[in-house]
Amino acid sequence: MKNEMKKLLPLLALLSMTLYATSQNKKYIAIMEKNVAALDTTRDGLQLQNLANNFERIASAEKAEWLPSYYAAYCYTNMTYSTKGDQIDTYCDKADKFLNVADSISPKNSEIYTLKAQVASARISVNPMSRGQKYGPISGDLREKAIAYDKTNPRPYYLEGTSLFYTPPMFGGGKDKAKPVFQKALEMYETFKPESSIAPNWGKNSCNYFIKECDKK
Repeated sequence: MKNEMKKLLPLLALLSMTLYATSQNKKYIAIMEKNVAALDTTRDGLQLQNLANNFERIASAEKAEWLPSYYAAYCYTNMTYSTKGDQIDTYCDKADKFLNVADSISPKNSEIYTLKAQVASARISVNPMSRGQKYGPISGDLREKAIAYDKTNPRPYYLEGTSLFYTPPMFGGGKDKAKPVFQKALEMYETFKPESSIAPNWGKNSCNYFIKECDKK
């Protein structure tokens, strides 16, 4: 009986640890789902800041997970669109900080490099005339890496479409150049399957919006 108990105790300890880990994972998924859902419904700066703070707290507690840092960066990236000047760089700096953490946890991740490309593009808006030549190629290189890491990801193509949309025709952009890229991205969105309930899945609605804008004269 004693020998049997000795054999049983390690199994019981392992089972207890497994159950605890499962419970913790469910809590993590639940809190992430709640915040990601909120992120999908707002572009308000204050709400985005609150969500960024939430994701930062989750990242501090879940140091092996890349998604909390990714979403904190996503919040700051979106905050750049409702501000001007040096504040854009401030938000971009914060986004890059969190993306570097995410990249260290999950290297060569297409989603992370897509967002890095978006941050580089956001920096252009501080002064398009002086920054376009620097950050345009940086964004393009990051976008190409994102495609190489996952050729099924529609988001790098969506970003390419937005880049072309806002680039004047005299510099190789414009609606006519952007529309087929958006259409390709939209086709990819139709078949794209996120890895989980909290995996990145943004951009489809915006892609539809830009296609309609491309059709306007």
